[in-house]
Amino acid sequence: MIDHMRMFFRYDGSSSAQLSENFYAKKCPNLFNIVNSVVHSAVAIEPRMGASLLRLHFHDCFVNGCDGSVLLDDTPYTKGEKTALPNQNSLRGFEVIDAIKYKVESLCPGVVSCADIVAIAARDSVANLGGPLWNVKLGRRDSKTASFNDASSGVLPSPFSPLSTLINTFKAQGLSTKDMVALSGAHTIGKARCTIYKNRIYNDANIDSLFAKARQRICPRTNGTIKDNNVANLDFKTPNHFDNVYYKNLINKKGLLHSDQQLFNGGSTDSLVNAYSNDPKAFECDFVTAIIKMGNIKPLTGSNGEIRKQCRIAN
Repeated sequence: MIDHMRMFFRYDGSSSAQLSENFYAKKCPNLFNIVNSVVHSAVAIEPRMGASLLRLHFHDCFVNGCDGSVLLDDTPYTKGEKTALPNQNSLRGFEVIDAIKYKVESLCPGVVSCADIVAIAARDSVANLGGPLWNVKLGRRDSKTASFNDASSGVLPSPFSPLSTLINTFKAQGLSTKDMVALSGAHTIGKARCTIYKNRIYNDANIDSLFAKARQRICPRTNGTIKDNNVANLDFKTPNHFDNVYYKNLINKKGLLHSDQQLFNGGSTDSLVNAYSNDPKAFECDFVTAIIKMGNIKPLTGSNGEIRKQCRIAN
């Protein structure tokens, strides 16, 4: 499990003032142990789940802020975010969040938001896979609604985007180019489906030929087959360890996604990729700064929103 003696990175930007690291210290003192216990078990069974939980936090925050809206199921009246194109057949880990919520509710009923559980689970996923541990700022409340249209509107970065679009997509959320490159390092863990990387391995010029051919063997050019769902590791070298190898892969033209390789393709972000490939601590520090900053995108606080009893449905 997480070694709590490891260094905590601290980020105390004024933009995070409305959230607090000690928000549940009195109301639910065992919260962190509960979350980590469930995350640790899930990641031990399937390391990929760590990447899935981290991605849930990312996809929650980019659509109308970090409010747990991504967790809501469709209702007869509203279509949620789960079936939007960037999320459909892609987002995972909902059952892990459900398991955490069930345990938390049994000890601290009506106190801890689903949005905060997602944020803590993302942190613990990274730490359980060997990455940095940081103090999570808490105090988010849950939205009462989700929006299929907003999740489909292009606010989430596309794996097919050029660098300029990626930069602008993150800028729209108040995240800098450095934040974008650091957060992209989350692709040091996890997998992607054939349909997402197919065009790159057959058509991109800035790709190592042997790397492309190896992936073509599990991802045929023909569309619409069952093999479109075949997965490949985003980081083929150390897929179950949170490290800086992702950036080394980019330098060697072995980024799996088109959007990954855009970070090292003769553009303005090449220098950051070089820096992170040579200095894992610099990457970890900037990743922590960026994910805490991301976690403060338009949170619901105070009397806004609610504390859901179940993460999949509004109260």
